[in-house]
Amino acid sequence: MIKVSLISLGCAKNLVDSEIMVGALHKAGMAVIPEAEKADVVIVNTCSFIDSSKEESISHILQAHQNRGMTKRRRNQKLIVAGCMSQRFAKDLPNAMPEVDAFIGLDQVAGIAPIIGEIYARERGANDAPASFIEGRSTWIPDYDTPRFRLTPRHFAYLKIAEGCNHPCTFCIIPQIRGRHRSRSVESVVAEARQLVREGVKEINLISQDTTFFGMDTWEQRPNPRTPVDSSRGTALTTLLRQLNAIEGDFWIRLLYTHPAHWSDELIRTIAECPKVARYIDIPLQHISDRMLARMQRETSGEHIRDLLRRIRAGIPGIAIRTTFIVGFPGETEADVDELCEFIRQTRFERLGVFRYSQEEGTRAAKMEEQVPRKVKDERWHRLMALQKEIAAEISSSQVGRTIPVLVEEPGVARGEWDAPDIDGRVYLPITVPVGEFTSVEITGFEDYDLLALPAGVAPATRKVARQAQ
Repeated sequence: MIKVSLISLGCAKNLVDSEIMVGALHKAGMAVIPEAEKADVVIVNTCSFIDSSKEESISHILQAHQNRGMTKRRRNQKLIVAGCMSQRFAKDLPNAMPEVDAFIGLDQVAGIAPIIGEIYARERGANDAPASFIEGRSTWIPDYDTPRFRLTPRHFAYLKIAEGCNHPCTFCIIPQIRGRHRSRSVESVVAEARQLVREGVKEINLISQDTTFFGMDTWEQRPNPRTPVDSSRGTALTTLLRQLNAIEGDFWIRLLYTHPAHWSDELIRTIAECPKVARYIDIPLQHISDRMLARMQRETSGEHIRDLLRRIRAGIPGIAIRTTFIVGFPGETEADVDELCEFIRQTRFERLGVFRYSQEEGTRAAKMEEQVPRKVKDERWHRLMALQKEIAAEISSSQVGRTIPVLVEEPGVARGEWDAPDIDGRVYLPITVPVGEFTSVEITGFEDYDLLALPAGVAPATRKVARQAQ
């Protein structure tokens, strides 16, 4: 039996690709093991979004190759590089990394087992280039019955509802890596969600490059736009959310990676009317200055964003808004940063992240004049993060005394509706509650971005001891 070890890097979308590879390997009768030193094949599923992710990917690839020489068994170990970096640099990597046995792209993840068989069947000479199985841009998307072995804890899962992106953002390489946007059908997503709930999943995180564009590509591709379809333009996501909300069971639905250009009043109303949809949205805005939004080609304006956020807050009581911004984009001025800081101060985002602009090869922004020095990017990053830390402390302080539902992640650690896996804060409990279950807690304090809590209804004497422990 062939033993395979897989290293998964990057975002949740990449993790789903890794899960599909593991599922395909299991179906083929191969063993997937955590110990690379015992494996016949090592797969590194790479990320290539920004420079730091490329560097991390290269580091893992080189380390895996170096480790092959440590024992006699590992000298014959095969090394496969998969994922975004393979797809992005398909023409260059085989010559740049001759130590790799094969490169596969995004469309080959479900076919990894026969590829491994082909690698073993191939007699590679000392001067032969690595095999490459990548052909053109990515066009594949998984379905509800695609073999998959989840790598997340039992109680939560990522559900990829679409792949690719049609947006023209000048800073982003993703459309060139993952291809044009292509949606799954509502029926396919619902079928997979039903299975996840049957398996005990308590939180389904909907992901894609642009979740709010779900179904719009299907609408645009109809031969006759007047022909009725199951979901008209802009309503496929609301149809999906309502059908997911109707599935029996106690679970959350979390909406990640939405784009401000595709929100609608119907989507706001749907979230408000669906109790299983977490009161949380992830909506990367990138900037608020009209100058910067235009240079980034974000297809939105500052006024559109401000109006949208007002409508979201008014239409969905108790909503937490997570966003991300980019500082140091070419041509950004101090006035642009001042406007962004004032916008953050006024809007008071519950969750916020900041990226330093990365000059990515192959993007239009990389060729722009007025590139901002690294030192200036750092100063602006620290300025925004310091501002958000103050706001986050005020928001956390306002939660003290509230009773909220949480999902227990591990003994003594939970997440609320306002906290997505891996990227947001935690709720710490001094008393053990079963992992993977919902419970109600009373917020008793906070530390930076994390909250401290006690199970609701704890007796006064126990509460005093628990507070001392916190």
